[in-house]
Amino acid sequence: MSLIRQNLQDIAATIVAAIQESGRPPASVQLLAVSKTFGPEAVLEAVAAGQRAFGENYLQEGLDKIRVVQEGGAADLEWHFIGPIQSNKTRPIAEHFAWVHTVEREKIAQRLSEQRPAGLAPLQICLQVNISGEASKSGVAPEEVAGLAHKVASLPNLTLRGLMAIPEPAVEFEQQRAAFARLRAVYEQLRADGLALDTLSMGMSADMRAAIFEGATIVRVGSAIFGARHYNKA
Repeated sequence: MSLIRQNLQDIAATIVAAIQESGRPPASVQLLAVSKTFGPEAVLEAVAAGQRAFGENYLQEGLDKIRVVQEGGAADLEWHFIGPIQSNKTRPIAEHFAWVHTVEREKIAQRLSEQRPAGLAPLQICLQVNISGEASKSGVAPEEVAGLAHKVASLPNLTLRGLMAIPEPAVEFEQQRAAFARLRAVYEQLRADGLALDTLSMGMSADMRAAIFEGATIVRVGSAIFGARHYNKA
């Protein structure tokens, strides 16, 4: 058995155990395999093991990988863009991805809406929230989420699905839970305000169990699937 296949099986077991421990419904958490810095051969290996949803942080790398993977025979995958978005990069994101997790400005959402091709399903959107208030971290402040959410929800060619966050790293399980609970509280307030949200994109390799306990519906896992990353980017 390949290492990637074994890792995917181990992560699936961890997710199932966390769902059961937290009393949530079966199959309520989707695994998003974060394939940044790994080549298309790693993606195809994960596809062979049954993985269908992949997240990319770097646009050009992601576009190249999507093309090669499709040429390799895997054309029905779900690609999520989970990196920072510059205004001049919105068109290819709108054209080639099914989900975007990192919308933090109305201008970006408007461009994605305008540039989504008519023949494609609406682009599925999560707003990135700076839940820990870190100056170095992207995301809209929690108190500003509601205003942005209602604006994005009104745009054509987009479907606002929920929220995403990357909290400040914490080692202790309860500390991890506390950060995710803050995001869940913002999410629940938006739902109470009438927005039909169903997605909390939170939790990575080191803290996905805590995220699942606090209601994550998508966990974004990279190194625990593919191994240590090697960054060669300029």
